[in-house]
Amino acid sequence: MFLFLSGRPCLDLTTTLQVRHHATPRETLLTPADVALWSKEAGLADGLAVDAGGLERTRRLREVVHRLCRAVLEGVPFGAADLAALNDAAGVPPLVPRLTAEGTKGHCGDLGQVLSTLARDAIDLLSGPYSERIRECAHSDCSRLFLDASHAGRRRWCGMTSCGNKAKAAAYRRRKSG
Repeated sequence: MFLFLSGRPCLDLTTTLQVRHHATPRETLLTPADVALWSKEAGLADGLAVDAGGLERTRRLREVVHRLCRAVLEGVPFGAADLAALNDAAGVPPLVPRLTAEGTKGHCGDLGQVLSTLARDAIDLLSGPYSERIRECAHSDCSRLFLDASHAGRRRWCGMTSCGNKAKAAAYRRRKSG
């Protein structure tokens, strides 16, 4: 159900509100069960118990992370309230890693620990050398933030299989019709 193209869990969280620049953005975290599913699909925690308050806490953290990333993109200072909210979320112990019987990595914890893990990921990203590689997809129908991990640092789209191919096909049609 969810796409994870952003390159960082905290950025993937921001994309749960899609087409932000449109008059009616598309919310994908509609119910507490959506938060639990997103967390499972993100590889954070399976079987997470989330109530209506947890849904709102998740949405608030998502918006804090989005505003802080936008501040980096726009070259403006971080908002004090957003910094406090991010640091508060990170103050809870993070998820505990576990080795599964299948030899894969899993995690255990509650929603507060999931949000702490995401807040810590955002702090790591925003305070590190990759903060200057945060981008917004150039496709007109996408507002996804992503980490540009390309060698040249000139990636324009969140993913070639989605937005990149659409943009290139539209440009091709314009050239052929013009």
